Amino acid sequence: MIDSKFLDILCCPETRGALKPANNELLATLNSAIEAGTLKNVAGEKITEKLTEVLVSEDGSRAYIVREDIPVLLADEAIML
Repeated sequence: MIDSKFLDILCCPETRGALKPANNELLATLNSAIEAGTLKNVAGEKITEKLTEVLVSEDGSRAYIVREDIPVLLADEAIML
């Protein structure tokens, strides 16, 4: 889990808005799409790994995967919500 102090300084690379952890419902929805083989990132790459932590932009338009406690804040790797 990402430290709250660290999370306070992070922002979405596209909107520059704050990021917040995804709720369990969104994680379940994203993981269902992964299992169905339909979830892709902005670059069009299929996401195949099960998600355990995701950060969501303040406006709810983008999600960023967290891998090994490191958020991947690359615009092309965002998941459009």
